[in-house]
Amino acid sequence: MFVFFVVIIGLGWWASYYFQSPNILYFFVIFSIFMNTLSYWFSDKIVLSISGARPANREEFFDLYTVTENLAITAGLPKPKIYVINDPAPNAFATGRNKEHAVVAVTTGLLQILDRTELEGVIAHELSHIGNRDILLSTVVVVLVGFVTLVSDFFMRSMLFGGMHSRESREGGQIQTVIIIAGIILAILAPIIAVLIQLAISRKREFLADASGALLTRYPEGLASALQKISQYSRPMARASDATAHLFIANPFGSKSFRGIHKLFMTHPPAEERIAALREMGK
Repeated sequence: MFVFFVVIIGLGWWASYYFQSPNILYFFVIFSIFMNTLSYWFSDKIVLSISGARPANREEFFDLYTVTENLAITAGLPKPKIYVINDPAPNAFATGRNKEHAVVAVTTGLLQILDRTELEGVIAHELSHIGNRDILLSTVVVVLVGFVTLVSDFFMRSMLFGGMHSRESREGGQIQTVIIIAGIILAILAPIIAVLIQLAISRKREFLADASGALLTRYPEGLASALQKISQYSRPMARASDATAHLFIANPFGSKSFRGIHKLFMTHPPAEERIAALREMGK
């Protein structure tokens, strides 16, 4: 969150200098603090809205409810709220600011293809994210990455369609050229830095949640089998988003997105590596 704050302040400083208005920097300082606060208190609701999740009732999703309740008791965690996403792509995620305000969401596609043992593995993985305190970090990143990207895009457009021209009419020379180049570089790099932070967080925490989930169920093969089934589904989720991709247990853009240049920007470790690590635990 501190790095995001620094990136936003850097963009604000450059914009205030470029447009010769210190009020822009003041606005960015206040707004970045506001966004950090907003992402802490309301990021879970934002993520659920983006994903199209709805509350799950016990009668319709009895197995999901009982599995979640039993594993939460075993893990010593409060039972999280349970949501369902109407999507044939098998996937799941956990969100919330702490274990007392946690949410577990699964897709209808996941419930259709997994047996109870495999479902236990997936829910144990998500509860491990809650127990390991990953959910606040991952959910806050959703809001902040989106904010940095929007700010960067705003300045790129303002420079190309007005800001650059107005600046040229006031002064010229090498200093102006340097400032323009520096602003463009900063505007381009800011969202890339934000995404790299997002990816670094996601990959490491997935391996940890796999291991913790396997210890919770005492049956690593359940999660390994679930991951194998999930990885065989190649189509993306209907409401897949770059902002929330790192929250899911598997890449919401489908297994085909792991090919080629996309490997450099994977939000998750390859399923083969995760499955091999889990089966090694079971030996």
